[in-house]
Amino acid sequence: MLAHNVYFTLKDNSASSRSNLVAACKKYLVTHPGVVFFACGTLQEELDRPVNDRDFDVALHVVFDSKASHDLYQEAPLHLTFIAENRENWAKVRIFDSEVESA
Repeated sequence: MLAHNVYFTLKDNSASSRSNLVAACKKYLVTHPGVVFFACGTLQEELDRPVNDRDFDVALHVVFDSKASHDLYQEAPLHLTFIAENRENWAKVRIFDSEVESA
């Protein structure tokens, strides 16, 4: 499986902007073929330990059944629409892709 984790830092990181991006993730990114796990949400404010990386506003976590499914997702019309409609408010986007296996 391939875990695709994306961390968005927003130019306007108000509560409404964060909520709008989470809603857009749910609208455009959930139903792609090969998705075995999907979750998105905002920075957990209460967890502020020295080891926590807090340089993001919204996190997206998608696990695909294969690299091939991930590669199709990258060019899928819904994914491209998500990017086009939301990228203007992105100050920084960090992507962490890893091969994973279940326990």
